[in-house]
Parts: sequence; structure tokens; C-alpha cells
Amino acid sequence: MEQGQVAVRARGRWYEGLTAMHWRVLRASFLGWIFDGYEALVLVVVLGPMLHSLLTPAQAASTTVYAGVVIGITLLGWGIGGLVGGILADYVGRKRMMLWSVLLYALFSGFTAFSDTVWTLCALRFLTGLAMGSEWSTGIALLSETWPEQARAKGAGFLQSGFGWGTLIAAVIWYAMSTLHPLGAETWRLMFVLGAVPALFVLYIRRNVNESEKWQRAVREKRWNATSEQAAGAGAAAQDGKRPFTLAQLFTEREAARRTVILLVLSIVTTVGWWAISSWLPTFTIAIAKAESIADPLSWGSKVSISYTVGAIVAYMVSGFIVDAIGRKPFLSLSFVGALVTTVITYRFTSSVEAMMVIAPINGFFTLGCAYVWMAIYPCELFTSTVRSTAISFVFNAARLIAWVFPIIAGSMIKSFGGVPQAALALGSVYVLGIVLPWFLPETRGQGMPD
Repeated sequence: MEQGQVAVRARGRWYEGLTAMHWRVLRASFLGWIFDGYEALVLVVVLGPMLHSLLTPAQAASTTVYAGVVIGITLLGWGIGGLVGGILADYVGRKRMMLWSVLLYALFSGFTAFSDTVWTLCALRFLTGLAMGSEWSTGIALLSETWPEQARAKGAGFLQSGFGWGTLIAAVIWYAMSTLHPLGAETWRLMFVLGAVPALFVLYIRRNVNESEKWQRAVREKRWNATSEQAAGAGAAAQDGKRPFTLAQLFTEREAARRTVILLVLSIVTTVGWWAISSWLPTFTIAIAKAESIADPLSWGSKVSISYTVGAIVAYMVSGFIVDAIGRKPFLSLSFVGALVTTVITYRFTSSVEAMMVIAPINGFFTLGCAYVWMAIYPCELFTSTVRSTAISFVFNAARLIAWVFPIIAGSMIKSFGGVPQAALALGSVYVLGIVLPWFLPETRGQGMPD
């Protein structure tokens, strides 16, 4: 640990001691996550016109199937890329992996604008996801290893908010593009051209961000243990100086395996719950608007999505302060309590679009905001520097390797459960696991980062 137990400051401002380098690390990671958020939402908002442009008449008869495939293949690439990139960052460094991640996903996003068939589109979306996947874990690892104790959780929360800001930016730009139609039916291509802009950001990272000294020191000293509890007996690999495979360490060291499995289940809870809540929320809202005979019911789907995202951004911004005040485990458990309660209210007791506009940001605060931000704050504090990026990328991305099939089977699930509300409530019940499991993990509030 950093000097053993590190007490959270009782006095002074939380940002005291932060240097220009600390803010540059946050800025680089934050902007990278904004680009990821933009890229993630662009695919959703342009999906209709994009498929209309690319599908043949025969394929157009199965538009919903192809829509699910395109989204699913992107998530699959994102999950695989995130896992592989996170592992590599523990071997070649956080900064180097961030550089390659941003550059490659920017290029592949730009190439997507030139897709001429749905299969070319799928290939480019897979490659974009593959490249984009590791940006989050490298940014989180770099920030957590460079920011001081009293500010780290707040910084991680700010970083996580970048995804929400990115989705909002994408929504606003697409609203303007779809209003102006500069390229007519092919306007969707401009959204991916703009997605290539982050390639220029690589120059900023190269010049203004330093590599993690904590990671460099741990590698030089050959500290291969995955957790602090394992440090006293890291095994034969540590004795002969040979480095174990980081992903294998998460499951061969007993305490690391216990933490990894619990965190993975919590990540699956977050992903399954969020997917059911967020992806079906616009559809459910549009159905309510139609039932109320409201003019332009489709617009209410967009309105509620933006409202939901705003609630999540608020959660990202304040979560670091809350988690430092009450602790990691209470924060996690209460987050899932809020997610469960607001999901029941949303899908069982909300029957008007006005009520939905009130409950949606509260729902977003818990199911997207609090339910995801813990992954940027807590897992970093449970693993050491030589496996940290591997651990957080596994926790974050392994759930995606399960969730990627959901868009493909969404229609069948809704039919099986008897409608969107029933399906959302059934999948949302997974939050019960999230309420209980955090109490089986160690509390890390006020303790330094494991070396």
C-alpha cells in the first residue's frame, strides 16, 4: 500500500496537491471516453438510415435482424478489444495502448463512412469496437495510478462522465444533421467522418501525458503478485523472476480469483440490467405516447433517452464524493437498490410521458450512472499495478462478451416475456444480486493503491 493506511483528508479542498500533469491525465482520458461515447451512440441513432442505404431489397425484409447483428458485432469487438488491450497495457504500458487505441478506432470509424454493403459495415464495426475497447481501461489505470488518494475517486467519476457527454454530443450533432440533411439519405456517413477526428488527439497524448511511474516501478522490481494479500507468497514465478500471464493470475491466486469472480458477477448484473432498461426505454415511452394519442410519439423516445443520459452524467460527477463519504461497499449496494426500485417504478407504475420524463433521469442516475461508475473507482483499488489494467478490463469487458447477443435476440425475449415491461422487469430483477454481493469484498476507502 501507499505508505500503509492513508487517511482521507478531513480538512482542505479535495483538489489540493493536484498538478498540471494530473489534470492532463484526466483531460486525455476524459476526452478519449467522450469519443467512445460518441462512437457508441452514433451507431444507434443512424442505424435506420444506414441500413436503408446499405441493405439490398431482399435483405430489407429482415431489417431488425441486421440491426441486431450490426450492434451485436460491435459489442463483441468492443469486448474482445477491451480484454486484449487491457492485458497488453500491463506489458507495454498504459500510454502506449491508449495511443494505439485512439488512433485505430478513429481510423476505422472514418472508414465506416465508406461502407458499401452491410457486411463491409459489420467488418468495420467489429474492427472499430476491437480498437475502441481498450481505451477505457488504460485511461482508468493511468488516472488511478497517478492521482493522489483524496482526489482519485472524484477524478475517476469525472472521467466516467465523458461517456455520457459523448453520447449527448452525438445526439445533438445527429439532430442537426438530420434536420439539415447535407448529403440527403447518405447524411449518416458524415457522422462517421466526424468519428475520425480523435486521430488528431493522439498528438496531444504523445506530447502531454506521461507513463504511470507506479506501473513502471512495479515492473522494474518484478512485483508479480495480483493482490496485496498475495505479496508474502507470490509463488515460484516471483522467486525465479519470470512474469506470470496476468489474466491467469486473476484465477490462480486464491484471493485474486475470489475478487475477480465477485466483480465479474457485479459487472454482469450492471450490464444486463442496463441493457434491458436503456435499450427498451425509448420503445416503451413511444408506446405510452401512442396510447395517449400524443402527436409525434417518436420524438418522446429521443427526449426520454436524453433525459436518462443527463441523470447518468449527474451521477458520474457526484459519485466520487459520495463513495469517499460512505465507502465503496455501501455505495455499490445502495446503487443497485436504487436501480431496482426505479426500474419497478419505470416499467410498472409509469403510464404517461410526463411521468416518464420525471422518472427517466432518476433511473439513469442509478442504472447507468451509479451502476457503472463503480467500475472506474473500486476494482483499481483491489489489484496491484502489474495486473491492474488486466483486472479492470476483464471485469468491464467480460460482461460485454455475454451481453453482445442481447440485441440479436431482443425481439424473441420481448415476445417470450409478453411485452417490453415484463421483459425489463424480469431482467431488472438481477439487481438483487448486486445488492448482496458487494459485502463479500474488502472495503478500500481511505487506503492507498496496492503497489
